[in-house]
Amino acid sequence: MPALASQCEVCRQWGGSALCADCVARFAAPVPRCGRCGLRLALPAAACGACLRDPPPFEHTVCVADYGFPWDALIAAFKFRGRPELAAVLAGQLRAAAASAAPAPQCLLPVPLAPARLAERGYNQAWELARRLGRMLGVPAEAQLLWRPADSVHQAGLGRAERQRNMVDAFMVDPRRRGELAGRRVALVDDVMTTGATARAAATALLRGGAAAVDLWVVARTPDD
Repeated sequence: MPALASQCEVCRQWGGSALCADCVARFAAPVPRCGRCGLRLALPAAACGACLRDPPPFEHTVCVADYGFPWDALIAAFKFRGRPELAAVLAGQLRAAAASAAPAPQCLLPVPLAPARLAERGYNQAWELARRLGRMLGVPAEAQLLWRPADSVHQAGLGRAERQRNMVDAFMVDPRRRGELAGRRVALVDDVMTTGATARAAATALLRGGAAAVDLWVVARTPDD
């Protein structure tokens, strides 16, 4: 059955996808990045200077593009304006970016939302991405293995040091399911990585809970000023 016609969310051209091939080629072209944190670099490197000085607990970061036009608007609509259907096109781009990720993860986990934030939004955007990626890749996705039991100050508007303090002990592994995590490589899925404070805290909790290794898969990476 032919794909239903739809407008590209960026250029409004009619076609068979919410993100047309021209816009993918223009805005999702691979660029050199730090293999560890995904930061855009002049030349590709296994680790940037910041990661060499202070290695993050996740081993590798996959991302589609820098956080900027048009990804900022797409992610804002997906995350804050009640458009979970955009998860399909964003997950498709993340799958393409992760095609060469090796070794492959054995499980996909969304960065969880705190209960009040989840109730306010109605869905966890990271889970919407992770569950679609799981189906695309044939990899199990688990929504409840990693918890964020308490509400904290919203990360938006906080500086790097404040974000790190805000994330101390923010996550925990379900103690009844540690056996499912033990010895497994997992990919932690989220929409945006800004300073990396959330990803660091979540990855640390997973390693403490028994994971063998953690990678980070995000749609967009905020450039370093």
